[in-house]
Formats: sequence, structure tokens, C-alpha cells
Amino acid sequence: MKIANKPQQWQVGLILGIGVLAVSTAAIFIRLSTEVAGVRGVEFSLFLAASRLIIAALALLPAWKQLLQTQVSKSAYFYAAGAGLCLAAHFATWISSLSYTSIAASTTIVTTNPIWVSLLSWVWFKDKPTKLTVLGIAVALVGGIFIAVADKNIAGNSSNPLLGDSLALVGAWMASLYLILGREAQQSGFNISSYITVAYSVAAILLLPLPWLFGTGYIGYPNLVYVYVFLMAILSQLIGHTSFNWAVRWISPTFVTLVLLFEPICSSFLGFVLFKEVPATLVLLGGVILLVGVAIAVLGGKNKRL
Repeated sequence: MKIANKPQQWQVGLILGIGVLAVSTAAIFIRLSTEVAGVRGVEFSLFLAASRLIIAALALLPAWKQLLQTQVSKSAYFYAAGAGLCLAAHFATWISSLSYTSIAASTTIVTTNPIWVSLLSWVWFKDKPTKLTVLGIAVALVGGIFIAVADKNIAGNSSNPLLGDSLALVGAWMASLYLILGREAQQSGFNISSYITVAYSVAAILLLPLPWLFGTGYIGYPNLVYVYVFLMAILSQLIGHTSFNWAVRWISPTFVTLVLLFEPICSSFLGFVLFKEVPATLVLLGGVILLVGVAIAVLGGKNKRL
């Protein structure tokens, strides 16, 4: 298999910047879909998650021809399928969290990936975290507690902040596994096209029956909902997620997740502009503490193999 040439740093930075802007629209499209449909809860969240991946997987159908002709190890398929499983779990939990908590809280918690990537690397690669990394994790957890406590007092869309924050945390865990498995799949022989074809398709298949199992389906919603879902699939998934999946092959997953810390900033700004959603002061304070903790954790592990 032909090995791709390593891109220059500015190219990686450009792709990551585009990726951040693209994924930041996801929370907005989800909230817009919820408001237009006039429903919320796990059932509708699963519809959004499944539809997003199904559209992305259908767009990648032409790539299967090349994929079936590609000679790679079985481990590449194993890692890619595992990444797809984690991606499905990530969307099922994170998208559901936006029905119960604020955009600021959800996107801040779900982008704590650097912490969990560091811990996973300790288990997976036997890279023991430094004292600075442990300090960063502790600081970030304090920030998370601030968010969880303060977010209870937010009215409006935040109907059950504690549940929403918990779902966002599980989403962060699944996203961390997704990034690590994606890197392993590409280092085992897959190019970016083959990897996302397998991962997105597996995620779509796993999510496909869930809306029916939870008592809803894919039809009967206002037309505008389907427009938002389509835009989310193209912008947030095919452009946003694929940008990060491409970058993680060339640079550390920890630094990719560090860039992802700009997502809650962009999403919260869009949330303020579109919905006039102003997070509580303690939520903002908790978010700052959490992001500082994540930054400390990353600096503490910058010399580690991730």
C-alpha cells in the first residue's frame, strides 16, 4: 500500500482549524432541530444521531469499491470497527445531553478528551502520567463539579442538568477511545478514506434500529429538521470529524483534542448569538477551570507517546 507523504505543519493546522469550525455547528443544528420539532429526549436524540451517521455513511458508499481492493491487516478492520462502535456511543450520549443541559456545559464537558486520552495511554501504552498531568486532571474535575452544581439552576432548555452533564461525560470517554482506535487503524494500514468508510458505516448500522426500539422512527418531522440533519452530516461529520481523523494520523491525539477545546468556545458563542443563551456565572467559571486543568494535563504529558 502506498504511504501518504507527511503533510507540513501549516497544512495540519489549517485542516484542524476547518475541523473546529465545522464540528462547532453540531450543537447548534441539534438545538435548532429540537426547537423546530418541538420534542426532546432520548428518542429524538437517537433519531438525530442515527440520521447524521446514516447520511454520512451513504455519502461514502462509492469508497467501498476501493476499500474492498485494499490489502491491509485484520487489525486495521478491528480498530476501525471498534472506533465505529465508540463513535455510535459518543453520539447517542452526547446528543442526548443537549436535551437536558446547556450548550456551554455539554460542549465543555464533552471536550475533556485530553484528560481521558492521557489516562487511556497509561493503560494502553503503559505511559504513566506525570505529576503535572495528575494535577491537571484534578483541576479539571473541580471545574466539572462547578458546572454540574451551577447548571442545576439554569432554566429553559436545561431540564435535567445533572443527567445532561453525565451523558456528556460518557460522550467524552467514547470520543477519546474513538480517536485512539482511529489512529491505530490508520497506522495499521488504512488511509483516511478507507478508515472513515468503515468507522462511519459501523456507527450508522449500530444506531440505525435505535429510534424504532425507543418508540419513534425517521419520518413525521418538519422538513426543516431534515435540512438541519443533512447539514450536520455534511459539515459536522464529513468535514469536521474527518478533519480530526486525518490529523490524528500525523500528530498526537492529545494535541488534536487540545485543538478541540476551541469547540465549546465557538459553540457557546453561536448559542449566544442564535438563542441568547447566557450560561450562569458559575458555569462559565467552571468551564474556565476545567479548560485550564485540561491544558495543565496536556503540558504535563507533552513528552509522552500518545
